[in-house]
Amino acid sequence: MAIKVRYLTHPQVAVDPAVPVPLWSLSAIGAARVRALAGSGALRGTRHVISSAEVKAVETAEPLARALGLPVVQREAMHENDRSATGFLPPAEFEAMADAFFGSPDMSVRGWETARAAQARIVAEVEAVLSGPLDGDVLLVGHGAVGTLLWCALSGQPISRSHDQLPGGGCWYGFPLQGRIPESGWQAMETLSPPGKTG
Repeated sequence: MAIKVRYLTHPQVAVDPAVPVPLWSLSAIGAARVRALAGSGALRGTRHVISSAEVKAVETAEPLARALGLPVVQREAMHENDRSATGFLPPAEFEAMADAFFGSPDMSVRGWETARAAQARIVAEVEAVLSGPLDGDVLLVGHGAVGTLLWCALSGQPISRSHDQLPGGGCWYGFPLQGRIPESGWQAMETLSPPGKTG
């Protein structure tokens, strides 16, 4: 049986500067996108749902797992790159920091976890998940920055923000368990379609 692995990021969140970023929830738009995917049948064949323990990731994973009749396995080390040194940043400042994060992967920018360290962490976590006994497709639910770093590692590409997910999040890419080479770049979650259908 050819097992497929999909990495899916949480979609839009409700930004609240007073709340630590890992505790942010999905916005109404983000939650609606997750409900639509859960009801689409696109993830039939999935037998394992593995999620970052951040609230927005769990809120993405749980409706999808519930529709599949599966539990969610949370893994703390699948979290987004550690930005706790700065906490919430206004959008323009955040974008500049993200550029610096990807652009200088071995440097800690204003105390952020380095991109190289975040990449090593997410690769190790994913390898730990995929080395276990698996009886069907795997859905990994996480975050854009570490998901991009994982994509770069699996694709043999240098760390670069040019491979980042689409605006708004809720993006995915897939790769076979054997070989682990991504089949595409990021795609919107709405492009997932039920097995046996195209589009």
